[in-house]
Amino acid sequence: MDRKKITFIGAGSVGFTRGLAKDILTFPAFRDAELCLMDINAERLGMAERSIRHIVETGKYPAKVTATMDRAEALNDADGVLITILSGGVPIWRHDIEIPKKYGVDINVGDTRGPSGIFRFLRTAPDMMDICRDAERYCPDAIVLNYTNPMAMLCRLLQSQTSVRVTGLCHSVQGTAEMLAKWIGAPMDEISYFCAGINHQAHYLKYEWNGKDAYPLIRRAITENESVYRAELVRNELYLALGYYITESSGHNSEYVSWFRKRPDLIEKYCTPEEGSNWNPGEYAYILKEYEKRDDDWRERIEKWMNEPLDLTRGKEYASNIFNAIFGDYTPYEFNGNIRNFGIIDNLPEGCCVEVPVMASRRGLDAFKVGALPPQIALLNNISARIEEMAVEGCIAGDPEMIYQAICFDPLTSAVLSLREIRSMVDEMFAKFKDYLPQFKNLK
Repeated sequence: MDRKKITFIGAGSVGFTRGLAKDILTFPAFRDAELCLMDINAERLGMAERSIRHIVETGKYPAKVTATMDRAEALNDADGVLITILSGGVPIWRHDIEIPKKYGVDINVGDTRGPSGIFRFLRTAPDMMDICRDAERYCPDAIVLNYTNPMAMLCRLLQSQTSVRVTGLCHSVQGTAEMLAKWIGAPMDEISYFCAGINHQAHYLKYEWNGKDAYPLIRRAITENESVYRAELVRNELYLALGYYITESSGHNSEYVSWFRKRPDLIEKYCTPEEGSNWNPGEYAYILKEYEKRDDDWRERIEKWMNEPLDLTRGKEYASNIFNAIFGDYTPYEFNGNIRNFGIIDNLPEGCCVEVPVMASRRGLDAFKVGALPPQIALLNNISARIEEMAVEGCIAGDPEMIYQAICFDPLTSAVLSLREIRSMVDEMFAKFKDYLPQFKNLK
């Protein structure tokens, strides 16, 4: 077989690049692959190259490792592409949170939806479009896997405006499935599920243990075990109200709806990190607190990792299995991916981005037909999906008024602000980020 080329765009996310590369090399079809690393930060790119070479040497793989700051060179003749970028970095991203908070919209993470997620999308869209335009030119047949948030809006943009074969991957589906299995004492290899909806708001329409409905066991764990209930306060409340368990953490989901963050007393009750909860790692305040420390000690942590015993077993990310199914040994692989809704979910907008079971195979990517979501889940998803559709169309058109109107309907924003207050907030965000928004030609 010919040597396959797999390219990492944003390889300076060293920990993530390291894990994905390790997974890829576990497949016999990719033992001799070229792993091409690309980043705009030379120091981080160098660290990523050292890390991947360490994996290759430890595993005695015949793989080739290359590194470049030239995106065209990186993408040229690639079979697979992984995108893990952050446009602007934390010093810019923090304003996504801090400006809305000044107006009373208290956001937790801000990378997916709401005013924070929408402006993060608007800033990231030009970079993602540039990457995929280059992919169209230099590797038109490649499979492109996106890990960059906001997942749904970016995938919807790229899948409608470019010809690349792209889907988006998130950790929340498999991660939550494992969490629920632990709560009911089930081995993960005895669990099966069917999960569908939109990114970060997909639901387990079926969750079974050895072929039997496990939802009664989940409900019992939540209602009878205080530590389980408090570990995921927001998600557990959503489950008890809506009857299906949602993907992604309580921290994220608290900001997607109107019920948990519109008053200080509700934030204190449902949104305050507790010992033993699954909240801290994604919280904005935590990220800011740790940012400088992490920026200073990342070199030290990588050096330490280089000198520790290296576990080469495959991890739980989908990417390597998808590549293997499509251009490796062609073993079909089912995963949850982000793809446009053309006849997949009946009661969500046609063409919006949905997160559904997808089969990767020699044929490429084929989504499973879901049908109609339960009405209460469809209603929840429709609000977010239609806002995202409007934000994407506003980005394509370069129309700031469409962005304002989309944010007007965000559940949390509309729960705490008037229309004129939303206008002021959106105007301030456009002013702050105008240098990162070339698609909007007439910003003052």
